[in-house]
Amino acid sequence: MAGARRLEGRIALVTGASRGIGAAVAKRFAEEGAHLILTARTQGGLEEVDDAIRAFGNTEGATLLPMDLQDFDAIDRMGQAIYERFGHLDILVGNAGVLGTLSPVGHIETKDWDEVLAVNLTANWRLIRSCDPLLQASNAGRAIFVTSGVARHVLPFWGGYAVSKAALEMLVGIYAAENAKTKVRANILDPGAARTAMRAKAMPGEDPDTLPTPESITGAFVDLAETGCRKNGEIVGVG
Repeated sequence: MAGARRLEGRIALVTGASRGIGAAVAKRFAEEGAHLILTARTQGGLEEVDDAIRAFGNTEGATLLPMDLQDFDAIDRMGQAIYERFGHLDILVGNAGVLGTLSPVGHIETKDWDEVLAVNLTANWRLIRSCDPLLQASNAGRAIFVTSGVARHVLPFWGGYAVSKAALEMLVGIYAAENAKTKVRANILDPGAARTAMRAKAMPGEDPDTLPTPESITGAFVDLAETGCRKNGEIVGVG
């Protein structure tokens, strides 16, 4: 890769990194010189991303942590493991998410509601709780969480997902305000419509070739991850 690498030597944790936006961000961060800690539920998907990272010439590869983010205690154990190995964390990307069921709110099954809130909201709070001391130990801790435009618009049948993302935006905004006088910066990134499996599930009649690829939107993540980024508590859109 020509020119200076923008994340050289930085340690970055990316959740939901086995496919879609998470995988694309992981590969881009590796190209920019970061060491990646990658989590997802599927071991095979993580290994494919690791193979791609090694293909860039990074013989060390990524640190792979297969896990279900609904196992909240595992998030705490991960934070401890990162501390023991690295002593700090420079970048946290809370990307993992689930769509749940698109239906009238009165028809949502309790198990589906609980899963959406657990993965999209509570797991990210647990990540903040576990990783905040690690981010504070960085010379420029950066936390980036992925949202959706449905968090700010009332759309019928999107109840669980929209509620979880709206709550996530408030959570991250509060965390950012609490860090206004520290070296940590926390922001929300709204990637818009992208060619992902979640988008295909939500919009089955849509032509995916009309949508931007996950790879095409990774620049916004790099901007927010850089040490020079001064944004804090913002919702940043792509495009």
